[in-house]
Amino acid sequence: MADENPGPALGDVLDDGQARALIGATSGAEDLRVGGATMTIGSAGTLIIVDAGDVPGRSGVWNAREIRLLGPAPAPVLERLWDPPGFHLMVRVDEGLLHLGTGHAEVIGSHLPPGGTVYELDDCTVRLQTSLNRALLDRVRPPRPVAARPGLEWLDDVNGDRALALERFVTGWYPATTDGAAKPPFVPGGSTDLPTALAQLYRLAVRRPGVLGAQNRIVEDPRRRTDRCGDMRVIGVENQGGFHWSTLWTPGEPEDDPTVWHRVHDEPPVAENEPLSGFLLQFALYEAAMGADYVATAHGLTGAEVEPLTRELRPVPLRPFVPGSAKRFHAAPGLVLSVSKSWREDRFNVWAGATDRGALGLLPHDGVDWLVFDG
Repeated sequence: MADENPGPALGDVLDDGQARALIGATSGAEDLRVGGATMTIGSAGTLIIVDAGDVPGRSGVWNAREIRLLGPAPAPVLERLWDPPGFHLMVRVDEGLLHLGTGHAEVIGSHLPPGGTVYELDDCTVRLQTSLNRALLDRVRPPRPVAARPGLEWLDDVNGDRALALERFVTGWYPATTDGAAKPPFVPGGSTDLPTALAQLYRLAVRRPGVLGAQNRIVEDPRRRTDRCGDMRVIGVENQGGFHWSTLWTPGEPEDDPTVWHRVHDEPPVAENEPLSGFLLQFALYEAAMGADYVATAHGLTGAEVEPLTRELRPVPLRPFVPGSAKRFHAAPGLVLSVSKSWREDRFNVWAGATDRGALGLLPHDGVDWLVFDG
């Protein structure tokens, strides 16, 4: 026999009383606040309500499959987020509460304050059980006006004046910090002992520290390492310490544009395809994409599936980045796309990062099984 009261459907609009009745919340049930969202705990479930809109730094609908909650929040919020049954999810719109179905907490970030005994919520990704279609997504997350996107002037200098290309990309992509927040990295011996391109990156990082990395990192203290390969200057590290990049240690008279060596643990080092000037530009492109607020990712694509993703973008004329993965880059205003080899033969992984949601619109959404698509 069919359920006579299956509950609200995706996209139904309820009033507050109907929403609270759905979870068995009494009139006295407390509403807990979490970064602009509201959580209500009832005898039959949990209700999470977020406001419509797309406001960075506030809890809300992030993409067609995710709601993001941002702390801080009262202790019962974090306790309930770990509760496996999941939640009813709604968005407050002019007509009432628009039902987005159910979901569960997929990623939870928390910390224990110094001297504290109770963990506090930092952020949480709630995964929707049913993906939102474009019409419903635009209703709960109306598009916002977009500021000017960084241009592509830097591309014309990639194989001419790489120092200018790096400066133009970095200053276009990363907003400068205020003078009070500027903090130069610590570089022993001063920048005169560094290769020219590395010294330039450090100068750019004074006002734009994000260029030093979000996933992997250019170290602020290039250290000398002596091993069977000789005296090396370690300039960059992988986020989990699995590999590092280095150049030959030549203090006093450093080589102007040295070879960059990629080394996994204690395996023999492998040279990057580009010398330091090209490597640092590739590093900046990759980290800009990895650290972007708005991303799109897909794995195991065929070459035929990748081609439409790059059709409206310009290729970056550099040889592949990171031995083994052979990453290549494509760009558009406000968008960087990385295409790398998959572990599956003749397959590719893609990662795109954008300065705003609209820039991801250059990537076809249909026909690609996106793991994440923030557009």
